[in-house]
This record gives sequence, structure tokens and C-alpha cells, in this order.
Amino acid sequence: MRIKIIRLAIIGLFVLIAVDLIYVQVIRGQYFYHLSTNNRIRIVPLEGWRGRIEDRNGKILADRRVSYNVMVAPQDLLDQQELFRYLAKVLSVDQKKIEETYAQKKHALFAPVVVAEDIGRDKAIILEENKYLYPSLIVQEGFRRSYPLGKNSAHVLGYVGKINRVQKEKFKEYGYSPQSMIGYSGVEEYYDAYLKGEEGGLQIEVNSRGQQVQLLSLKEPATGQDIRLTIDSDIQQIAMDVLEGKTGVIIVMDMANGEVLGMTSVPAYDPNVFVDVKEQSQIARLFNNSSAPLLNRAIKGLFPPGSVFKVPVAIGGLDSRKITMHTTYHCDGSYEVGGMTFRCTHAHGPENLIESLAHSCNIYYYRLGLVLGADMIQQYARQLGLGSLTHIDLPYEESGHVPSRRQRSLRKKEQWYTGDTLNLSIGQGGLLVTPMQMIRMMATVANSGMELQPHVIKAIGGITVDQYDLKGDIKISREALETVQKGMREAVTNYSGTAHALDLPELYVAGKTGTAQTSGDQLSHAWFVGYAKGEARNIAFCVFLEHGDSSQNACLAARELLLGMQAKDLL
Repeated sequence: MRIKIIRLAIIGLFVLIAVDLIYVQVIRGQYFYHLSTNNRIRIVPLEGWRGRIEDRNGKILADRRVSYNVMVAPQDLLDQQELFRYLAKVLSVDQKKIEETYAQKKHALFAPVVVAEDIGRDKAIILEENKYLYPSLIVQEGFRRSYPLGKNSAHVLGYVGKINRVQKEKFKEYGYSPQSMIGYSGVEEYYDAYLKGEEGGLQIEVNSRGQQVQLLSLKEPATGQDIRLTIDSDIQQIAMDVLEGKTGVIIVMDMANGEVLGMTSVPAYDPNVFVDVKEQSQIARLFNNSSAPLLNRAIKGLFPPGSVFKVPVAIGGLDSRKITMHTTYHCDGSYEVGGMTFRCTHAHGPENLIESLAHSCNIYYYRLGLVLGADMIQQYARQLGLGSLTHIDLPYEESGHVPSRRQRSLRKKEQWYTGDTLNLSIGQGGLLVTPMQMIRMMATVANSGMELQPHVIKAIGGITVDQYDLKGDIKISREALETVQKGMREAVTNYSGTAHALDLPELYVAGKTGTAQTSGDQLSHAWFVGYAKGEARNIAFCVFLEHGDSSQNACLAARELLLGMQAKDLL
């Protein structure tokens, strides 16, 4: 009896299946055949708009605009040649170029392929009106990045481009697709997760003529968050004008909170080149340019600091109590050690610490360097942040290099000589720093030991970022720092000081010059790193001219910078 029931149940199931198959294939067969042959489900991605980037005053540095892309759905492509001939005619491009683009970008049957980007509104309308003739044709509205101020702030901002293969795999789980735009370099890369819009999409049913039958589902794209920077685009423009025709860096930082008001690296580039289809040929030229316009020299350029390094050496001598501000060494223009002659720019005669900073006397620092020793010089240099990252919120910062006896012995199996200590004492001999490290060091000295965190972010999505406002104190005596401040002030106010060109009315300026020797027959690098106290704010600033010859050239550039800021009430 039980077997009979099971047998009847199995027979009943088969009867139901047979009836259902007859219903689907015979009774409703024509209907489903019509659906399968004349309708398609098409996925159309919708790009999320990227957030804007503003300067500290709300001026737009990175914007977005409407753009139209031409896409082809491979599963609906009936006559490839006919469609591509039509597109070539409307878009005024070579048909072979469209064919090559399609072949390169086609990865899956159901993924639309972008064959033309940023075509302009008029052409988009023409294609949209004739889309019924070509079922596979899609005209998609999206966005395009734009940089209204061009080269102004280029190295701070970075640029955007299509995600590459390596990043596509790396960031797949974070919502990036093969068509995603992603930030490269600068703020665009560092804060990409905030700026990036969330992608959406349409799932639509279309018939064989490419006409929409119905909308099946919609995921609205989300716009990325707007970002406000500490950068002042007016200061950036003043710095650009000062550096015109030169190679170098100007950085301006607020001494109250570490906000970077200006960071200009020259030669610069126009980030619009990376998003404007018409300018794509310029990209290779930028990467191959021997003057390296894409290099942000402010945080990636490594250079010997020259006499600016006398500041940490002087601080080390005072803080370790090896000398006092009254300690005097005689300068007759040269100093001999081990049969080698080390020279000074002048025969200064007897010099105390204040005078040695004002006149940038090499002999004083040769003598002081030997008193301190290489290890102690390195110790104070590192305490003041040299040889380590500043951790500014920009990618690819370099840490620089402070040579030491131990390091040389371990890595190169070489001996450290007295001449190496002498060279280190005046900022030469393998010592490498970035301009950003130098301005942070100067701000620490000017603030009597209070260490700031340099940063360029001010607010994200309207919410102020305060994580960089924390301040710390370095373990160096306040008296030593304030004595060195007097010496740097003398460099400006003393008629024979190396930075006397910066003795400006109604402005307190102090700092240190540096002329750093380079290899071969190239001109020396020119430095001025200092600080200024004005009515509006107190700033630390760095002017670096790559192969700029004398430090006097850096002082003249710094003078232009400060006068320009004064004229616009920025100081």
C-alpha cells in the first residue's frame, strides 16, 4: 500500500511537470519567444559625481561639469561596421580609431563599451535622436573633472584618471569598478575615498530596436563629499608669479596651527590635461619632460640644505652647553684640517654665535661641529624633524637623509672622517632634506619648541577636521631656541646680515640663508627659510631655488613674496 502511494505521487509530479512544459512551450510559447528575441535586459552604469575641492576662502580649485560618453552594448550589436561608420561621421573621427577602442575595451558581452568620451552636448543630441536605428548605441551622461585655476595649486591637488588594472584589483572591495575615476597624486589621491562618488546604475528592458520597454530597477548614484583646503589660492598665485621662469619651491605655513597656506612647486603642470580628451597627447610629454613638472619638489625633492643647517648645529651647541651665545671663534677665511683647506665666504674675524648666524660664517660651524661631533649633530637634526617624514596629508612624501658614522659603517663599511663632520656642520656631505622638512623645522624654532603638524585639509563635507591641531614640545631648552631666534633676526636687521634684503617696514622677519653646493658644474641651490610676523597672521616660509646660485636670489624672491602678501592683506 505504501509503495503504491509513493508510485502515484511520483506519477503525479511528472504529470504536473509535463502540463507546465506544455503550458510554457505550446500555449504561451509564442509570448515567451517574443520576449526572448525582442527584449533585452540592459545594465547602464551611472557614475557618481566627484566632490569639489575649494581653497580656504571657498574658491573652487577642482570642479565638475556635465559630460557625454558614447557606449556600445555588445549583446545588441547587429552590424558593427554600419554603426561605427555612423559614429565616425557624427563624431568627426577616424572609424579605425573607434574600432580599435572597442576592441581594446570590450571585456564582457553584457558590459557596455565606451568608444568615445566627452563628445559635447550637440553631438550627444544628434546621436540620441537617431538611437532607434542602432539598438546597441547608448549615450550616457556623466561628469568631467575641471580645474578652473589651471597650474595654480596643481601639485597640491593632483589629478584624476581611469583606474588602472593594479588599483582595480586592489580597490575592488571598496566599490571601484573598471570604469571608475580615481585620484592620482595630491589631495585627489590622498582623500579619494571622500571625494569619490558612489556609483549607481539602471537595469532597463529594451526591445530589438534599442527602445526602452520598462525600467526594471534603479540605484541612484551618490555625489562625493566636498573638501575645503587650508590653501589660499591668492598666495599660490603670488608664489607662481615670483617663481616664473625659475625652478623651485615656495611654501607658506601658519605658525599657529600648521595649516599650509601655500605650496608651490615649479615647473608646474595643468591638471586639466589629464581629463581633457583633446589634450591627451600632452600627457606623455609631461612624463618625459626632463624638468620633471609632475614632481612635487616641496615634499619629494631631496636637496642639501647648505647653511640653513647651521640652525640645528647652533641649537645643539647651546642646548648641550658646549658653547654659550658669547662663545667666540676667529674666522680668517679658511680652516685647515688634515692637510685639507675648508673655506668661508669672507674673513669675518672674531664671531660669537649671534654674529655667526647673521653672517653665516662657515669657520664658526666647522669649529663648533668638531666640538659637538657627528653623532650629536645628527641627534639634534633628528630632534628637529630632519631625516623623517613630516606626515603631511599628501602621498609620496620623502623622508630625506641625515648621514651618520654608524650608518656608514654598517651599510658601506666605510670610515667616517673629520672632513665628513666639517661638511655636515654646514649642511653638505650627503645630507638631504625636503623643503617641507625645513619649514617645519623653522616653525618649531620660531615657536620656541612647539612642534606643529603640517596639513592641507580644513574641512570634509562641511565638517572641520581638527585631528591635526595637536601640538607637542621638543626636548630642547627654550633659552637655546630663543638665542638662535636672535641670530636669525640679526641676519635680517644687521646691515651686513646675509638676509638684509628682507628688512621690511612694518614686518618682523627672521630666518637663515643657504647656498648649497651641487655636483659637477651646476649652479648651487639657493635657500631662504624663515618666519614673518604680520598683522593678519604669523607665518613660516621657505623659498628654494633649484640651481638658483646665490642665496641672495632666494632672499629677493622671498622679498617679492612677502610684499605681494602684504599688498593683498594676507600677512
